[in-house]
Amino acid sequence: MKASEIRDKTDDELEDQLLQLKKTQFNLRFQKASGQLEKTAQVTEVRKDIARIKTIIGERSRSNKN
Repeated sequence: MKASEIRDKTDDELEDQLLQLKKTQFNLRFQKASGQLEKTAQVTEVRKDIARIKTIIGERSRSNKN
């Protein structure tokens, strides 16, 4: 997911997406631990998407405070 796509979403949509990605990350960790994970790069992609969303949420909250 690109940052431009994330910026187009509302705050509620971002919170929902963040929750969904955290659940996905949790499931991927279990798959990795049990040896069932085939696409190991997916763990990194999800982690980076979570970071992008958190960054944009932080930017929005800082801009609203000013």
